[in-house]
Amino acid sequence: MTATIIDGKAIAARVRAEIAERVRAFVARTGRPPGLATVLVGDDPASAVYVGGKQRACDEVGIRPFDERLAANASHDGVAELLRRLNDDEQVSGVLLQLPLPAHLDGPALTGMIDPRKDVDGLTPVNAGLLSLGQAGLRPCTPCGVMELLASAGTPLEGCEAVVVGRSNLFGKPMAQLLLEANATVTMCHSRTRDLREVCVRADVLIAAAGKPRLIGREHVKRGAVVIDVGVNRLTPEEAGIASGLVGDVDFEAVRDIASALTPVPGGVGPMTIAMLLSNTLQAAESIAAMAGGNER
Repeated sequence: MTATIIDGKAIAARVRAEIAERVRAFVARTGRPPGLATVLVGDDPASAVYVGGKQRACDEVGIRPFDERLAANASHDGVAELLRRLNDDEQVSGVLLQLPLPAHLDGPALTGMIDPRKDVDGLTPVNAGLLSLGQAGLRPCTPCGVMELLASAGTPLEGCEAVVVGRSNLFGKPMAQLLLEANATVTMCHSRTRDLREVCVRADVLIAAAGKPRLIGREHVKRGAVVIDVGVNRLTPEEAGIASGLVGDVDFEAVRDIASALTPVPGGVGPMTIAMLLSNTLQAAESIAAMAGGNER
């Protein structure tokens, strides 16, 4: 058996094309585009690259980007004031506070200040609570992207055994909730799990998001399982054994002849995160417009 490689780039391109069509319809109906405000505090190079990618993606689908940047020494009150201004700005449909923040700032507290209607990362307590209760709301982008990948691969989730490795608030917990919504039986593993291999090898769908290079090997994977690799780890080319130095949490070469389907790193989950961010921004804009009576011109 050789695993089918789930092409996140191709699936994300399809999603973005669909969003672009819906954005055009939204503009025709309301007279203005959805708007996404990204807030970057400090000068972390990786965060700057991520924000730049989000801004370019907005331009490609017709969403208006708002690029908000604050110095690394910005105060809690200064960031909070910017978030309040963006909450009140009618041109802004979605607000994203780029994480991680400088050490002196409280990320969860500041994220919680974003208007839940504009919380396109799905991380405010309100949206986290709605997800937990199975009610409509904005969902975290990367877990939503994984669900789209599974759907595109034709993976049946109802009744399947799914294992999520990693319990973060950003990914692991919301991923488990979305799988439960799809009627999967879900097990979460973490740093205190006693026998990771024994749990993982039961999985029909195995999702790795622990942030540990090549943690998941051949011995963790049941033959025929669908394996989704959310990890992105930067090693030296010598350590990685590949030119880019980028590896996931799954040992790709060891697993590819036992899994039925597998995501690569890069090119798997990563492109879906931005695609779902665009989807969330449009969803927020449509919801806000509906509450305002459509804002028809």
